[in-house]
Amino acid sequence: MNLYLMRHANAGLARENPVLDAKRALIKEGKEQCMLMGRILSTLKVQVDVVVSSPLKRALQTAQFVGTELGYDAKVEISKALAPDAEYADFQDLLAKYADREGVLMVGHNPNVFQFLGRLITANGGAAIRMRKGSVARVDLDRHPPLLQWLIDPRMARSIYLSVAKSSRPKTSRK
Repeated sequence: MNLYLMRHANAGLARENPVLDAKRALIKEGKEQCMLMGRILSTLKVQVDVVVSSPLKRALQTAQFVGTELGYDAKVEISKALAPDAEYADFQDLLAKYADREGVLMVGHNPNVFQFLGRLITANGGAAIRMRKGSVARVDLDRHPPLLQWLIDPRMARSIYLSVAKSSRPKTSRK
């Protein structure tokens, strides 16, 4: 299985009230991050069989926007194993549930998403991997231990996208 582990896009500042924070939606910048990351994943020919999200609104919106950009038309599945307070054991159970799938996109939160990623790719969980908002990591779970193939964040994606959009050929005048 190829696991695409993603941190939700920008939803502005956290709210002190946990009930209100759970309902926090993506801001304009976050929606733009989703579209950009979706385009980058599509360019990389990423195909997903299932999209799974944390139950919090900002993660669900991220999963829906990116899934749409990838051509995923089924319903986004929701799992508490991707919620901010989820434990690694819950995450492992979630992986086992989708072990028969070829491509899975999972959207969660800081800090557990990068902690899960670190524990997944190292035997002792000692890896410290920073995932900015909107970042996506591709992990090959068929390898033992699982292998981190790449990690792209929106800043890097924007730089690549802009550099590719410019023509590399010098302009010539037509006379």
